[in-house]
Amino acid sequence: MKLLRGLTFFGGLVILLFAFGFIFRVPLAVAAWPWEDGRYSYLFIGSILAAVSAAALWVGWTGEFGALPAGAFNVFVIALTTSIYFFQLAAQGRANMTLYGSLSALSAVISLIAFFWSLRIPLTDERPMPGLVRISFGIFIASLFLAGVALILKAPIFPWALNPDTSVIFGCVFLGDAFYFLYGMFRPYWHNALGQLLSFLAYDLVLIVPFIGLMNTVPPDRMLNLVVYIAVLVYSGVLAMFYLLLNPQTRFGANRRSS
Repeated sequence: MKLLRGLTFFGGLVILLFAFGFIFRVPLAVAAWPWEDGRYSYLFIGSILAAVSAAALWVGWTGEFGALPAGAFNVFVIALTTSIYFFQLAAQGRANMTLYGSLSALSAVISLIAFFWSLRIPLTDERPMPGLVRISFGIFIASLFLAGVALILKAPIFPWALNPDTSVIFGCVFLGDAFYFLYGMFRPYWHNALGQLLSFLAYDLVLIVPFIGLMNTVPPDRMLNLVVYIAVLVYSGVLAMFYLLLNPQTRFGANRRSS
């Protein structure tokens, strides 16, 4: 298990490096994206990778593999849905998408194996999930499902114009994230919320300042989209910081009830 903890932590560091690569548009990182994209789309990709790395680093550091199923199923949903889309694009004559579809399919298989393997591992901390967190997760799930479907249908709900293919991929990410929070709703323990809140906080920290700055240049017809997005970032960030850093029952270093 010690080796697995080390590998998970190292994997989190690698993902974090790619997150910074997309945030700062490092050529080696953005070359991994299947098509050329815009500044804010790369920033969004970086925020998602930062969110994944935060959860992976936490699991690797603490060895809390009982909290892994939520993240593994998140990755499975994203990988499965994106693989389907990439193979559809390949069937339409874009042969270079076959590689991306194959890699996504492989990720789906690996994450599904990780999901079933980690289901057998009990949580070492079974403090209950706070009520406000459960209510917030319900709101996040509904919002992510609705936004995910809208993006897959290529509806213009982001504060900037998306490449149509990027819109579908981002929609798949939102659907996967919805299942990330949904797992915590079915198993409402604090350690099935901590990883999600850590991920959300990392995501928020990457996006909040650039999105506030975007208010000066956003087209008028997308201003409402931006305001709603910023409101979600602020709320989720405050929620995460309160329960991770301030609340005496759940903050880092608080006493735990072991199973």
